[in-house]
Amino acid sequence: MAEIRLALPEDLPRIMEIYRSAQEYMIKNGNPDQWRHVYPSVAHVARDIERGFCRVLVADGVIRAAAAICAGEDPSYRDIKDGKWLREGEYVAIHRVASDGALRGVFRAFSDLAKSLSPDVRVDTHRDNRIMQQKIGEEGFVRCGTVFAEDGTPRIAYQWIDKAGASDSDAESSFFTP
Repeated sequence: MAEIRLALPEDLPRIMEIYRSAQEYMIKNGNPDQWRHVYPSVAHVARDIERGFCRVLVADGVIRAAAAICAGEDPSYRDIKDGKWLREGEYVAIHRVASDGALRGVFRAFSDLAKSLSPDVRVDTHRDNRIMQQKIGEEGFVRCGTVFAEDGTPRIAYQWIDKAGASDSDAESSFFTP
């Protein structure tokens, strides 16, 4: 049985192993430019842990995947080109999803968690990350346009809105803040 929990500082070495494995996988499978061998850095992940954003998926006592589930405004989502967000207001963003390859359904697990925290979830990925684009679409996200990562590179932006969910004012009252 797998569970998702907040990452702890002592999880950092294992999380970085997972990110290194994901970097290699992307490079070997047609996506050499998204993370290369430099992203995310140890400092970046340590900051995610400190802020309560980093989550790990644990199965049989072993961390198998990591992601950042971020509450609050994401600066890279302020400006969207070639489209628009489905809705404005507070949201949760999913970033830096990576797995050691031992489990299937990793993005779905992190997506389900994010959807349980907010009726508005955003995610983005590199144009060469075909696998992630497919997974994002399978989870009901809608392609909204292009945003730009911290390093200025373009990313395909997606958003999921809870169709049965709340209006903008309801979303604000139920929004998760760590």
